[in-house]
Parts: sequence; C-alpha cells; structure tokens
Amino acid sequence: MTKIAVVGHVEWVHFLLVDHLPVRGEVQRAERESTHAGGGAVVAAAVLAELGAEVDFFCALGSDAIGDAAEAELTERSIAVHAARRPGATREVMTFLDHGGERTIITLGERIQPQGDDDLPWDRLDGVAGVYFTAGDLGALRRARAAGTLVTTPRIRERLEDQGLAVDALVFSASDENEVRWAQELAPLARLIVASEGASGGRWWGESAGRWAAVPPPGPARDSYGCGDAFAAGFTYGLAIGETPAQAAEIGARCGAEMLARVGAP
Repeated sequence: MTKIAVVGHVEWVHFLLVDHLPVRGEVQRAERESTHAGGGAVVAAAVLAELGAEVDFFCALGSDAIGDAAEAELTERSIAVHAARRPGATREVMTFLDHGGERTIITLGERIQPQGDDDLPWDRLDGVAGVYFTAGDLGALRRARAAGTLVTTPRIRERLEDQGLAVDALVFSASDENEVRWAQELAPLARLIVASEGASGGRWWGESAGRWAAVPPPGPARDSYGCGDAFAAGFTYGLAIGETPAQAAEIGARCGAEMLARVGAP
C-alpha cells in the first residue's frame, strides 16, 4: 500500500442548501445538507484514502468538542490522524450551496495549522511516497520535504519565498487571480506548475508541458466544494506512485469530477 501524507488545516463545515445567496435585508430559508470535517487538507486526505493509500494526516485542532468530532470522523475513514491541540475553538465554516452547485464560504475563527515543533510523529514523513501540503509553518514544511514527492498550494508562498524550498508541483486554480500570481512568482522553485481550468481540463508546465481533458462527472453537478483539492490529491497520488504528469492529471481529473457530483464533499 502506498504511503502518502497530508499536512494542513481542519475546519468544521456546515453545508447549507439555499435558493440563492441572500441579499441585504432578505430573510431566506436554508436546508442543512450535512455537517462534518472539511477544508482542503481534509478533502485531500479522504480522497487519498479512497484511492487506497495509507494516509497520515498532520494537523492542529482546537481543544473543544468539534476538534474531538473531527478527529473521530477522520479516524473512522481509516486516516491516521496526528493532531496538535491548541487552546480555544476549532474553526467553523458556513458553506452555502446554490442550485447550480456553486459554493460560497464564510469562515468563523482563525485557521489553526500544524507547526514543525509540535509533538507529532514527524518521523513518519521520512520516506513516504508523497505529501500534499496546504497549511503549516516553515518547520512543518521542512519536515514535509522529507517525502519523495511534495505537492503544495501556492497559498503557502511566504514559506517558499523566504527559504527557497523546492517543491515537485504547485497546484492551483487558473480562475483564482491570486493563486495565478503567486504561482508565477514561485515558478522557479517548482518542478511542475499545474493549473486546473475546471470544465476545460487544465495544463502543466515546467520540466515537461501538456494539457489534460476534463472528466465528465458521474452525475449532475451538485457541489463544487472540494473539487480543486480532490484534483490535487489525485495528482499527488499519481506522482507518488511514479506516473507521468499526464497520467497523474488524469487521476486528479477523475477525483475532481467525482467530488462535483457529491454534496458536502468528501
């Protein structure tokens, strides 16, 4: 079984179905779809477990009942959770889903992230096939670099810019202007730059270059939450098992398409 780790953040997400986003002064009824652990790192860990990987998840949680519930839920998914506990509450998120499957997110509280000096079994990262990194301090990133393959989001740009740590792939959304700009700035530090373009597929460049086609979802588009991180998880998995960028992108595209057909991914 391929060993892959995820280093990042956890949020407790309330998924609410609405007819449309409320306008000022409006009262609107919502339906609760689900409530469970979420965030980019959680989505990636769940997708990797579904792909059959042995997953170690390094994170930080608040010292509250929500933190306990998130850890229990992930453990039930056969994910090995290594969580540092922080005083205070775990971050909560309200995710509004409209009839077109688009999501609008409101966060409550600060994002809690793991740190390299947390008393966690970081030695488990030595020699793992791959790591997907969404959040953490410089110490955590340095520990993640022990993996055979390191994939990150450009949102951790300060860690990379300050220390010049090289990564194997930067994965981001071509529709996010900030991520596009950050990825361009970090390009010299990455072996591959990978830009997803939604229904148009996407492209990568760097040591090699090419495009991949989007995979049709297995049902109607219901929820775009988690699609990008599901792609990144599949791409990480592909590189970790020795696939080419094209083959890794195909795995990622399939994972993203499956998320689009679910509500409250993963």
